[in-house]
Amino acid sequence: MKILVTGGAGYIGSHTCINLLELGHKILVLDNLSNSKRNALNNISKIVNIRLNTDEGKDDVFSFVQTDIRDKESLEKVFARQKIDVVIHFAGLKSVNESIEKPAEYYDNNVIGSINLFEVMKKFNCKTIVFSSSATVYGDCNVMPIKENFPLLPTNPYGKSKIAVEELLQNIFKSDPTWRVGILRYFNPIGAHKSGLIGENLIGIPNNLMPYIMQVAAGRLKKLNVFGGDYDTHDGTGVRDYIHVMDLALGHSKLLGVLMKKPQILTMNFGTGIGYSVLDIVNTFKKVSNIEIAYKIVNRRPGDVAICYADPGYSKLKLEWEAQYTLEDMCKDSWNYMLKN
Repeated sequence: MKILVTGGAGYIGSHTCINLLELGHKILVLDNLSNSKRNALNNISKIVNIRLNTDEGKDDVFSFVQTDIRDKESLEKVFARQKIDVVIHFAGLKSVNESIEKPAEYYDNNVIGSINLFEVMKKFNCKTIVFSSSATVYGDCNVMPIKENFPLLPTNPYGKSKIAVEELLQNIFKSDPTWRVGILRYFNPIGAHKSGLIGENLIGIPNNLMPYIMQVAAGRLKKLNVFGGDYDTHDGTGVRDYIHVMDLALGHSKLLGVLMKKPQILTMNFGTGIGYSVLDIVNTFKKVSNIEIAYKIVNRRPGDVAICYADPGYSKLKLEWEAQYTLEDMCKDSWNYMLKN
């Protein structure tokens, strides 16, 4: 089976590529490298011992083309040159805070880009897709854990852009029930591959918690800014459901296996069902690394919510999948990646 992985050089995409290649699939990575690096693909090649091919016209086990999903003409050339069976769609911008500052850019990348992709898929009769959505679509829920049938009330443009793509996929399926559609609402992926060769981007001032902790631990940043210390949680800091990125990667393969059985649309949470606060993460990292993380409580960020964790029961039922890695595993693997990079 030939799988097109959009955004495959990114954090979640690169780890999923490893899993797909290890399972024997052929993959073609499509990425504009705007918030990822080509070197991630070279390291995937080392991990799985499969050569990376950059000849766009050649059908190989592991290939790469640098382009943007907003470039429809380029997308059509990719589909015309190779027979794509499945698309796993990671490509898009992903910062809640940045989306508030640049809402039009987020709709352009995440929504317009997706529309282009789906139209090209239809043109070339490729009707199987797994879409990378987000738990931000739920907004500020008062009831925990979060189930898939909860109201969708995002508090930021990033979450709203994800809902727009979800709704589009639902309408595509209604108009043509021969599609096979998986919509995955991720909670908070952290961790890295055991090899330490790939992990979350460590460049610049991080938007996500774990890379921020890593840079403080490495001495690149003086302290961690903790956004909000007055939430109604056990220690006043925000609580999230953190999931190891390799658990997440395996979940994609499990979902793909279920989708291939028959045309259907499935929407599900990918999380652990456990909520950890920012300071829980800081203290666990200290435990596994023996490094103090200096931090400062600062004002809440616009669009952030106090508590957010999943009910992963539906994904366990449908996919026979559940998270296996512990919070200590996530911190250890993140630090291992930092040490090697």
